[in-house]
Amino acid sequence: MLVDSHCHLDYPEFADIEAVNQRAQSSGVGAMLTIGTELSKFPGVLAVAEKRENIWCTVGTHPNHAANEEPVKLEQLLNHAKHPKVVGFGETGLDYYRQNTGPELQQQSFRVHLAAARDAGLPVIVHTRDADDDTIDILEDEYAKGAFTGLIHCFSSSESFAKRALDLGFYISISGIVTFKSAQSLRDVIVGVPLDRILVETDAPYLAPEPYRGKKNEPAYTRFTAEKVAEVKNVDFDTLANATTENFFKLFTKAKNTQCE
Repeated sequence: MLVDSHCHLDYPEFADIEAVNQRAQSSGVGAMLTIGTELSKFPGVLAVAEKRENIWCTVGTHPNHAANEEPVKLEQLLNHAKHPKVVGFGETGLDYYRQNTGPELQQQSFRVHLAAARDAGLPVIVHTRDADDDTIDILEDEYAKGAFTGLIHCFSSSESFAKRALDLGFYISISGIVTFKSAQSLRDVIVGVPLDRILVETDAPYLAPEPYRGKKNEPAYTRFTAEKVAEVKNVDFDTLANATTENFFKLFTKAKNTQCE
């Protein structure tokens, strides 16, 4: 099976969550991770995961929302992470593209999430856009204070960034961008990423892969991303699917692999 390692199932686009889940499973996507982006809306994220055996969630504040939310507190994240369905922190990181939140506030929030990942022993989901230098510098600086695990979500960065992230033990999560005709540079980087460090995701409802580009994305479309990654890595689809699923449960150790029993 496949795992969609990053989607937003609490969004209004997925009001009919049962139908979304059914389409995902019919497409071979047996598990999903729905991602927290605003602490004030975390109850809705958790509700999606609580009611479904094959869905887990994370808790955190997206960098674009850091200015509109109450400052994230370490104790708050750690308390939420006690719930059995909460398997990681984020999405957090840095986004200098939209500039909804100043860099200093983003960096402060990012470091709190990384401290939570270190203290709880749970992975952190890292978003980076137009901020790669600061993102990897902060990751390395915080890692020097004590190890933690995580992934680079919706990877679209450079080979050098990938290497530094991999050196920290991070995983690289590939979205539908890999299917875009304009994404050859991304495909070139993926060639050098070890198969045992790759995940696949949709970021649904965003970034639908070809042939659905420009339309609403959903977890069922994880398959198109996986097919392209398999092609890029020169492995058969089953090998890629098995590897990325194993990688997911190796990273998110709190999640129970009930779909594979």
